[in-house]
Amino acid sequence: MSQMIVLAGTAEFATQEGCDACLATSGQYQEPARTSEPGCLAYYFCPDPVVGTRMVVWELWADEASLAAHFAHPNYKNMGQHFAKFDFIQGNFKKYRVDKMGDVYDETFTPRADFF
Repeated sequence: MSQMIVLAGTAEFATQEGCDACLATSGQYQEPARTSEPGCLAYYFCPDPVVGTRMVVWELWADEASLAAHFAHPNYKNMGQHFAKFDFIQGNFKKYRVDKMGDVYDETFTPRADFF
């Protein structure tokens, strides 16, 4: 059975202006990943509301094969080149295999940490 993969992390930029400009112009690279890459279930790049020079990255892939295909796809290369235009300093990205998934809230809208 294939397991979904979450890719989550942060990208650091030299300035808030660089981070903001990178985000503002990154839709041209995010949209094709979301709509044309098989197995891409979510692909989000967002500003960190606390650290102005930081971008938060969150992706969800159907399985290892779809993530591997993404890494070989021009969208991945183009996004990396896009980061470099805006004084990208470093990234801290991790991937996680999902073994179980469930709702956060039960039928009474109570948040639950367990998988019910």
